[in-house]
Amino acid sequence: MTGPDRHDPLRALIVSASFGSGHHQANGALDAALRDLGVPLDARHADLLKYMSTPERVITAGTYDLWLRHMPGVYRAFYHLTDTDRAPTAQAFGWLGYPAMRRDVLEVRPEVVVSSYPTPVALAHNVRRRTGTDFLNGLVITDYRVHQHWARAEADLLMVPNEEAREQLARWRIPDDRVEVTGIPIARVYRDLIGADRAALRARHGLDPALPLILMSGGGTGSYRALPQVLRELGNLGRRVQVLVLAGADGHGVARVGGATLHRLGFTTNFPELLAASDLVVGKAGGLTVAEATTLGVPLVVHAPIPGQEEFNTDYLERHGAALWARSLADVRPAVLRALDADERARMSCAARRVSRPDAAEQVARVLLRRLGRA
Repeated sequence: MTGPDRHDPLRALIVSASFGSGHHQANGALDAALRDLGVPLDARHADLLKYMSTPERVITAGTYDLWLRHMPGVYRAFYHLTDTDRAPTAQAFGWLGYPAMRRDVLEVRPEVVVSSYPTPVALAHNVRRRTGTDFLNGLVITDYRVHQHWARAEADLLMVPNEEAREQLARWRIPDDRVEVTGIPIARVYRDLIGADRAALRARHGLDPALPLILMSGGGTGSYRALPQVLRELGNLGRRVQVLVLAGADGHGVARVGGATLHRLGFTTNFPELLAASDLVVGKAGGLTVAEATTLGVPLVVHAPIPGQEEFNTDYLERHGAALWARSLADVRPAVLRALDADERARMSCAARRVSRPDAAEQVARVLLRRLGRA
């Protein structure tokens, strides 16, 4: 590639996948970080699922949703079975959605294609090879463990959350000069909220500054199967708490379940402030949620994470002291009570901040610009 003038618009194709909302959020954070650095960005955002034909989309997204909602054990088996470079799924990645990505590449003529999901990297490589176009093919890894699907040999650049992930890529024989440790990109607002006055944030959103505040992490698709059971456990803590239930909430409004006051909010643009106001996150452990919570020093109690990737995210947090893993429903209550203890919460909060990377979006942006000769 010939180096462009740094003042020319940066043409970029930024690709995510609608398996939850995290991949979109990571890409939005990257877009904003590039603009904050003064880059004249000409970006097209795309979604892998919209690239796919209807049959491809039904088979992939439909099967994934079915497994998570009704057969999580099957998904766990699939995750581990495909964690090998001989897995047939890896070979199919270069073709799912190929015509639509080819169209975008030929229309945008990107200087860089950057993806927050592994499949588009293989697609982009296939398009580049077959059309003779030239661009940097980059991947932002948004889990804390590198499954084989993330270990894309087609990528020119792989940006990972931590040193452990770099070492895992080395075991997958990815050359080290293609790997950069950046963290998982999150919106700038989370960095701005570090150290915010939690009592003031609670008052702003009509919450009691004196009662412990728990934020339920149920994912962006409402597929968290354990939500009703966990809410019952939170109502049976033996102490009063207030609980925020966002995506997946059954209705809206305020309700009481035992000693818990539930604020069912559904989708809200106030999520960053509500997270910063919270004492604890309870529920799933998606990569973006982990990155956001650790940035704000909010500990997690994880129960029934998505098999595979979220279990490994939880293991990473637990090993570093930033989370408790309630492996059974009976473990939820004692884990939450332990994490709400003032001394334990302070210790876990410090541990969370130690593994956080608040400037990850900026780091990803700077790495891309350096690799493009625009730094």
